[in-house]
Amino acid sequence: MRALAVYAHPDDPDVACGGTISRWVAAGARVEVCICCEGDKGSRDPAVRSAQLVALRREEAQRAAIALGVARQHWLGYADGEIEDTAELRHRLVSLVREVRPDTVLAPDPTAVFFGHQYVNHRDHRAVGWAVLDAVAPAAASPRYFPDAGLAHQVSQLYLSGTLEPDRWVDIGPWLDAKVAAVGCHVSQVGEGPAWLHDAVADQAREAGVPAGLAYAEAFRWVLLG
Repeated sequence: MRALAVYAHPDDPDVACGGTISRWVAAGARVEVCICCEGDKGSRDPAVRSAQLVALRREEAQRAAIALGVARQHWLGYADGEIEDTAELRHRLVSLVREVRPDTVLAPDPTAVFFGHQYVNHRDHRAVGWAVLDAVAPAAASPRYFPDAGLAHQVSQLYLSGTLEPDRWVDIGPWLDAKVAAVGCHVSQVGEGPAWLHDAVADQAREAGVPAGLAYAEAFRWVLLG
């Protein structure tokens, strides 16, 4: 199986589906990751320069990719907060899908906005999610969309993370430590080897697994295409 994970920020794929990526790689899949935004606004320190932060976050993401066994990373280079579901972005995503030719695409669920009373889903997550949906259903599969973007390719299924309507769960119990290691690579976001990280990731995976009767899971909204 070939899979392509498309997310907004450098740490997003590891937080959203790091266990699933690790599990699929262990099963023999080739998984590639596309990071759309630079992560240039991912700090509340007014003294840090954007260029330094971008370089640091790229290094962190590369280490995380190694921890999960990701075959290749793709960087689109948009500034945080400035990405839109435009024809230009869709063209780039269609080109990437036709190049990688994945059976499965993982991406954020753009319909998820409010998580309880304490979190509003980041606009970059939503913009990337909509662009991915528009790029694979139906653009990448139709030669009449972006005919200069390579040979048409039909993606078989979507796994949408960060969803409020999960209907597919992936058991990540044996791959929990790999996910923790990948998330821990993002020192700019979580700190240097925080003692709470393992428990935080485990608690999130435990909560996600409850509806499916799994000890540790990642939950997705599943869409079967083609």
